[in-house]
Amino acid sequence: MEMLLAGNEALARGFYEYGGEFASAYPGTPSTEIMQVMAKFFKEDIYSEWAPNEKVALETAVGASYGGARSIAVMKHVGLNVAADPLMTLSYTGVGAGLIIVSADDPGMHSSQNEQDNRYYGKFASIPVLEPSDSQEAKDFVKYAFEISEKFDTPVMLRLTTRISHSKGLVQIGKRETVDHPGFERNIEKYVMVPVHAIKRHAIIIERLKKLKEYAEETNLNKIIWNDRKVGVVTGSIAYQHTRDAFPEASVLKLGMGYPLPFNKIKKFASEVEHLFVVEELEPFYEEQIKGAGIEIEGKKYFPSLLELNINLVRKGFADAGVIKEDKSASVETEEPVLPRPPVLCSGCPHRGIMVVLRKLKVFTTGDIGCYTLGALPPLSQIDTCLCMGASIGHAIGIEKAGKTKKKAVAIIGDSTFFHSGITSLASAVYNKSSITVIIADNRTTAMTGGQENLSTSKTLMGEDTSAINLPDLCKALGVEHIKIVDPYDIDETYAILSKEIDRDAVSVVITNRPCMLFPKKIKETPLRIDTDKCTACGICFSVGCPSISGSGATNDKGKPVPVIDPATCTGCWICAKVCPAEAIVEDK
Repeated sequence: MEMLLAGNEALARGFYEYGGEFASAYPGTPSTEIMQVMAKFFKEDIYSEWAPNEKVALETAVGASYGGARSIAVMKHVGLNVAADPLMTLSYTGVGAGLIIVSADDPGMHSSQNEQDNRYYGKFASIPVLEPSDSQEAKDFVKYAFEISEKFDTPVMLRLTTRISHSKGLVQIGKRETVDHPGFERNIEKYVMVPVHAIKRHAIIIERLKKLKEYAEETNLNKIIWNDRKVGVVTGSIAYQHTRDAFPEASVLKLGMGYPLPFNKIKKFASEVEHLFVVEELEPFYEEQIKGAGIEIEGKKYFPSLLELNINLVRKGFADAGVIKEDKSASVETEEPVLPRPPVLCSGCPHRGIMVVLRKLKVFTTGDIGCYTLGALPPLSQIDTCLCMGASIGHAIGIEKAGKTKKKAVAIIGDSTFFHSGITSLASAVYNKSSITVIIADNRTTAMTGGQENLSTSKTLMGEDTSAINLPDLCKALGVEHIKIVDPYDIDETYAILSKEIDRDAVSVVITNRPCMLFPKKIKETPLRIDTDKCTACGICFSVGCPSISGSGATNDKGKPVPVIDPATCTGCWICAKVCPAEAIVEDK
């Protein structure tokens, strides 16, 4: 039986088929759907949970592995930065039952703050890296990953990219196979990494890597596809698909195991072709190692390190190298211009009211990872920093302590991001006697990745009722004495409270209380309209950046564009009405 599955769906299916039992993750594009598929379709056989962050996700998956359950920790590429602490020592301890770490990289930064190449984490931690090139392999490589993990006593990174995660392909479906493992078995020298034990375990890692290199030479994860031997290409992951489409005549050494590399196989391949190239997305990970082994090869001289590869870029690279003729007529890209679609806060988003107030207060706003980051874009233009999960509070502390600006710094962080990485920063602000204001934009969901549950939503990933963390109580427990709750749709009240709190000589926390208007159920009240008899076409309503407000095409007697509100998308949040000086925005009854 075959099914049409995206890479994420196929990987989840593979985890089910090959005896997976425990899955933990923090949602992050492009990896999120893996966990949602498990919780929806395989909940009878797989326990799945959202963790507050990737570090906790990996640590709990490690515990489940030690406890005898085939386990997986799922995260996007920057999530592995958060989980790097346990990862590096996990390489020393090894595993119990098989353990997979999914790193979903995001070349092109479709929904990320960088496009780091996490293959380097495999080399850094001395763990094997598997790289599927389509949906079928995303499923099949789960089996390889478990076998390698248990044979070599190592965690295995299964590296996806956005294109693999979200592209669909036909996948052969099988039945579930289970493997019995004993429960946790006490082994202090293996699992307790004090220095005296770690020294011995490091020696084991070095020996394990030698055996993994031998395995890389033998496994059919790395295979040669012979064609014209004038040109040979070493490639893997989605770059393999682009290479086959752009230059089908070339011979290819396809790497399904991206680390460690099969240098003997590469040397043999190189000896049988006239010109050797490496095509890989992002960094020259293969290229550096292959050149380091004394093999002549060309790569990033012709194929860019920036953004995603595609057929046209790969074809152009080979044309620049002089091994094929550039055929511009073969371009798969349309010549027709495409209208830009910049990301924007949804109509009715509660974050919009906060941005309007902060702009009016003329403060610096240190931002974080979440929908509210879109407040950096015109016309709101109010987010001044965005680095990583939880950094907003640290940024505000640092700007205040630097003492070189008169402007106040206000941190904004979402509820899910606060649980992920903001709690310790807020504790630091209190402990170090900062006088910053922190806005926790509590919309009761993890909105940017599609409305997942989190620690404040009273539901688990598997739909079970659970205790929700009370944000005001948590902040009070951290030592915050000044805590206010505001309705972000009430611009006047929010302005009055924030203007008082930012002048306070102590840490204060302002928590918004409106849910996301999309999740779990779309909120839509009576839409608004423009009363054209009152409208002066001042343009202030445009400044709130609501996609429901646009120019009508008409102008007033002074030549100014007259706005119009789309009743199909307006949610009736009243933010635009509250900033209109002419009171020209009214209910559309």
